[in-house]
Amino acid sequence: MSGTDASPRRFRFPTALLLTCAALGVAGAVLLAPANWLSTGILATAPLFSVAIAGLWLLPSVIALRLLKKPMVGILVGVISGLVIMPFSGYGYMSVVSNVSWAAFAEIPFLIVLWRYWHTWQHYAGAIVLGLVYPIVAWDFFQLGSQVLWVQIGFFALTLASCVAATALGVLIADRLRRAGVGGRR
Repeated sequence: MSGTDASPRRFRFPTALLLTCAALGVAGAVLLAPANWLSTGILATAPLFSVAIAGLWLLPSVIALRLLKKPMVGILVGVISGLVIMPFSGYGYMSVVSNVSWAAFAEIPFLIVLWRYWHTWQHYAGAIVLGLVYPIVAWDFFQLGSQVLWVQIGFFALTLASCVAATALGVLIADRLRRAGVGGRR
């Protein structure tokens, strides 16, 4: 039996792809480091409004997935962004966990179809699911149960709007980068 007959299929990350992901991850970290501190400040003063910028954590991964159209690039960019932010954040390694969890929502719509299809609506599907799931997961943290109904609805709407807006911005940026020749051939 030859070595190629029994070798398992693995994801391959060529050097150019890794360098592009690194650049996107670092650029994302440059955006997310101050956003992290801003979010912390808003959380201390007006906690329910901190989700107004929550969608920014989707942005680097959306750009990577839209631009490169390769499996796992969203997660990879999330890991890189988290690692770069880690020393500048008050949250340490949780910055990596946070960035990867948000990146997962950007990646999942493509994973479900095993990265065979790359439609624009898939980016928005991930954003919508995250915009609806995050308030539920963060319900106790934000003490939403003790809020009036209109505040709860507003929290969901603000989170959803932030995620969808950041996704739209990510799609726009990736499309413009592609037109400028960034991202290589498909």
